[in-house]
Amino acid sequence: MIQDLGSHCYHNEYRPVPPKGGDCILFFQERKVLVKITEDTFSFPDFQYTGEYYPRIYKSYTYLFSIDGRNYYLTQEESLEALPGYTMEDIIIFRNLGPQVNGFALITGYQLYNWYSTRKFCGKCGHSLIHDTRERMMYCPHCKNTEYPKISPAVIVAVRNGNRLLMSKYAGGTARRYALIAGFAEIGETLEETVKREVMEEVGLKVKNIRYYKSQPWSLSSSLLMGFYCDLDGSDHITLEEDELSEAEWFEREDIPYDEYDVSLTREMMIQFKKGLD
Repeated sequence: MIQDLGSHCYHNEYRPVPPKGGDCILFFQERKVLVKITEDTFSFPDFQYTGEYYPRIYKSYTYLFSIDGRNYYLTQEESLEALPGYTMEDIIIFRNLGPQVNGFALITGYQLYNWYSTRKFCGKCGHSLIHDTRERMMYCPHCKNTEYPKISPAVIVAVRNGNRLLMSKYAGGTARRYALIAGFAEIGETLEETVKREVMEEVGLKVKNIRYYKSQPWSLSSSLLMGFYCDLDGSDHITLEEDELSEAEWFEREDIPYDEYDVSLTREMMIQFKKGLD
């Protein structure tokens, strides 16, 4: 999965240190990111190169994280999109271009970009928020309210029926791949209850033998995904919730569409079932 970085060392501690010349800049505009594409890879601009064109870049940044001792920073320098040699590309490039460590940095930075973008004013009193200097937190000096990064717990559910697996496609959007049942946990319910509720709501089925598999941070939706396998309990008749899904059907193990596209927990769980490793 995309967060499995092998020998690379990711540190998410908040350390607002000044950037060095070789440190990376993450610049976003909505769903686009500033990168240089070279054949099947992409890279981010660094401060040394960017500073030649935008000297003020050293005065406008937010520390994000480090990978292999190299720091990554967010900037809102509006004219940066014109940086020579770099272009604004859809963040979806992480699915098709490498290296994987850059893909992980991209989507993790994108999650923090979204959070900072929506935490400019206090939700309690409306005054401007300021950056805390000790931890990743936005602070209201007027009413003392604090805001921390949003992480939403969600489940990915692989429903088994003997040698068959329930697979679905989302309604709307641009996704064309098959996926598994998924949904966010609600206040006051356990993850196991979330599994049962989401399956019932989306396809009208009951499940049993719920077993936890693995988790994954999924920054595109600010989620912490938790994967579960479970078994059908009763009728296999699907009643589709068309506002959520465009289709859902049972696939025999050997007929499950297969590729090595394994950046997501959903894809890994499907491959595990296809290989009989579930």
